[in-house]
Amino acid sequence: MKQRTLFYLALLVAVVSALTACNTVHGVGKDIEAGGKAVQKASH
Repeated sequence: MKQRTLFYLALLVAVVSALTACNTVHGVGKDIEAGGKAVQKASH
């Protein structure tokens, strides 16, 4: 019984970590896109 609880706890931690990482990478992508648009605007 203890092993099952530990397994589910580890699984929950892994899923939350993965979701947090995806959100962070998505935010970095938006920042890079905004920087690219600013460079494009400045060159015109």
